[in-house]
Amino acid sequence: MRMTESKKFRWVTLKTFLTFLAILTPVAITPYRANGQVSGQLARGLDLATDHGRVVTGQEQTITVFLKLHEQAEFDQRVADLYDPTSPRYHQWLTDADFAKYAPTGAEMKTVREELEGHGLSTISIDPQNFSVRVHGTVSAIESAFQTELHTFTYKNSSFQAPRWEGKLSGAAGELVAATAGLERHAVHPKFVIAKNPETGKPLFSKKITATATASQLFAGLTGTALTGPSTFNLKGIAQPLPLGDYFGPAYDINIFEFVSYTPARLRSHYGLTSLIQQGYDGSGQTVALLEAYGYASAELDANTVGSVFGLPLLTNKNFEVVFPEGPPLNPNAADLTGWTGEIALDIQSVHAIAPGAKIIEVASAGQDNEDQITSLEYIRTHKLANIVSCSFENDAEIISGTDEENSFDNVLERLAAAGISVQFASGDTGDQGLGTPLGAVSVPSNSPYATAVGGTSVLNDPLGKGDIVTGWGTNVTALQIEFVQDPPTSIGFQFGAGGGESQFFAKPAWQQALPGNGRQVPDVSADADPETGVPLVVTSEGSQLAETGVGGTSLATPIFSAIWAIASQYNGKPLGFAAPAVARLKKGEITDVVDTSGLSTDSLSGTIVDQNGSTFYSTDALFAGQTPAIAQTNFLAAITNLHQLHSAFAITFGADTSLTVEEGWDNVTGFGEPNGLPFIQGVTGKRKGAPIEK
Repeated sequence: MRMTESKKFRWVTLKTFLTFLAILTPVAITPYRANGQVSGQLARGLDLATDHGRVVTGQEQTITVFLKLHEQAEFDQRVADLYDPTSPRYHQWLTDADFAKYAPTGAEMKTVREELEGHGLSTISIDPQNFSVRVHGTVSAIESAFQTELHTFTYKNSSFQAPRWEGKLSGAAGELVAATAGLERHAVHPKFVIAKNPETGKPLFSKKITATATASQLFAGLTGTALTGPSTFNLKGIAQPLPLGDYFGPAYDINIFEFVSYTPARLRSHYGLTSLIQQGYDGSGQTVALLEAYGYASAELDANTVGSVFGLPLLTNKNFEVVFPEGPPLNPNAADLTGWTGEIALDIQSVHAIAPGAKIIEVASAGQDNEDQITSLEYIRTHKLANIVSCSFENDAEIISGTDEENSFDNVLERLAAAGISVQFASGDTGDQGLGTPLGAVSVPSNSPYATAVGGTSVLNDPLGKGDIVTGWGTNVTALQIEFVQDPPTSIGFQFGAGGGESQFFAKPAWQQALPGNGRQVPDVSADADPETGVPLVVTSEGSQLAETGVGGTSLATPIFSAIWAIASQYNGKPLGFAAPAVARLKKGEITDVVDTSGLSTDSLSGTIVDQNGSTFYSTDALFAGQTPAIAQTNFLAAITNLHQLHSAFAITFGADTSLTVEEGWDNVTGFGEPNGLPFIQGVTGKRKGAPIEK
């Protein structure tokens, strides 16, 4: 069966069906305190993992040992005061002299260092204020120092290293340690999703840029019109009279010659930034650090190639810099081999698209595990690189992350917040991670009470009116026709969606006390993440410069929000610090609350199948009944689309994200909502007039 020419349509991006995690029994929530837990406790999900035995003892690794602060409770309160508008210390960021009051002593550092070196570990560096020491040596030496064994584990599709039992230094040194990064090793997972052809697994649109096929020419087919108004679609199999399918509803990406991807101007308009940027509030005077792995040589060239298509200022050595805290990677192609080139390109190009006046510093770690990233975060603070840090990744699910990893991130992130630095992390792209519940469905480190967790939305044009429809990001697919009409429709299932949920490790911080539950809730805020409503990208891979469309994930949402925070900081005239508490204080109208209804709610896709037994009606809910995992959202938008070919048709959702749901006010898909331009910026700054524009 095929459609008439006027009803041709195509589908952008189905990801390989995800493998999900098993449901876990809830455990007690640890109090909200940086470094408040006993160092060395094991991941609560470790018993569910497969132990593959000891790590090769001769393998060399680097670990970072964090020492306990003096007067931790006082330090915690001091940081809380920085984000309490009623406190006289509000936004009085800690200086190096302030940090010194809480820092470990030289003698304490000497005790820890000598214990480590006594087991054959070599000191690489010591924090200027003795907060941490970084050492290197064999696995055997690390095991000896911490009196444990390091094993390799797998859980579902994750592979990680963890101590087989609690690791702790001997004697007085052990009592001085708050946490150790590197005993557990979790590889960083960039939250980067690209539209792919589900049959081939290749990007739907990925073309080589050449002299005769320029980026401008290749991107000529972009469209910001994702949806067309509700219509009737008649499906009929090839040379088969029955069954027939008659569907009514909106269509996604109906023009086969166009690709839905939003230009910088389209995104700036959606977020209410056009007028502000015209006035000069474009992030000028602000620096956004992008935490990455490895780096790649063509990042600046790629950004300028796409920027020239859309009229953005060039990146130069004045507004773009690459920093290697651990030195350049040993293999210059490491980013390409591990999938980081696309991530780096997306982060740079997204920040530059939203805040074209901001300086961008790419902070490239030499590796991609938690210890490398923690080292880079500490480097950003001690070297005062930026007041805004964008991290488009998660390390791993909370359930397989132990206390040492949790506390290592939290330890560093609290000091960054104390210094007035806002660190954003992507909330993830796999919904509730297969748990079937929001409880415990969060990831590390966006679950930290000192991180701003960025969730995801789908941004769609309203085909029945003006403006945009914003839904939570959650993509599910049901096959309506694959050559023959599917009778009944065949569930393909959940493809991807924003991460979120309730932490079982950290309790709610003070600024989340009005929210449900007992644990730290994720996310805090959101932005466009759906690759179906994504962005164009230029990236160099395997020696070729490529033009791609349909790029998204919370890897897109995170730099979008970070760039908006840069504009807000410029408007404020000084750093705003940690974003999440300010977002939580916003009043109605100062942020776009993402809800589950729109003008298309009554026109969501439905249909009737006629076969030899009669006719059967399928509501929107019925089209996605029996999905794995089940959809908890009771009201969501569905549209009809295809696989870029004549004889296939699919139903696709916008806003149906596993057990996570969009609700009025805060929710675990979009947080408090999306920024909405001037009202948002005036809300977080408390100012009705922006700081003078520097000429």
